[in-house]
Amino acid sequence: MSRFIESIKVEDQKIFLVELHQKRMNETFSHFGKACEINIKSLFLNLEHDEDGLYKFRIEYDLENNFKTQILPHAISEHDDFELVIDNEIDYSFKSADRTQFQKLKEKSGAEEIVIIKENQITDTSYSNLLFLKDKTWFTPKTYLLNGVMRQSLLTSKKIKETEITIENIKEYSHFQLINAMNDFDEMFIYPIEKIINLPTEETDLEF
Repeated sequence: MSRFIESIKVEDQKIFLVELHQKRMNETFSHFGKACEINIKSLFLNLEHDEDGLYKFRIEYDLENNFKTQILPHAISEHDDFELVIDNEIDYSFKSADRTQFQKLKEKSGAEEIVIIKENQITDTSYSNLLFLKDKTWFTPKTYLLNGVMRQSLLTSKKIKETEITIENIKEYSHFQLINAMNDFDEMFIYPIEKIINLPTEETDLEF
């Protein structure tokens, strides 16, 4: 049976973006004709978590409302380099617990992290949405694989804008950063675009 996950930021005993996480969980059930009976806020309160610091509250669940929870200390990952990889068939519309497709792409890469291209469009890394900087404005690709909760929150608050980012125009951006439920928007934690080791000079230069 399909299993899904929610990874929720908890910092200094406070839970973040819980409404967006609950909405995504509800919509996952609804898409498959099921009703969600799992209440994220109640689960968190029942944990009686009383430790300060940054934690990941992970819920793994199926469509029969079976679930298991973990709350784990979390540290933000940094990467030395990134590589563009092409997969025109990849589909991650729901936050599935099965991450085989991402693991296979990473195994083929020579970099620490990957930036996935689908039909010439920039999408996501293996675990996050992306932001790209141009002329002091941060943009996120329209062509995401998963519409992450942090991405939704930043668009709603107008801190970022959505646009088309492709193989052809990626070099118009000077920097990028990774965002997800655990990684907030942070202008102090960004990478120069040259950290992508196989940026094409021409579209035809990108070969796999």
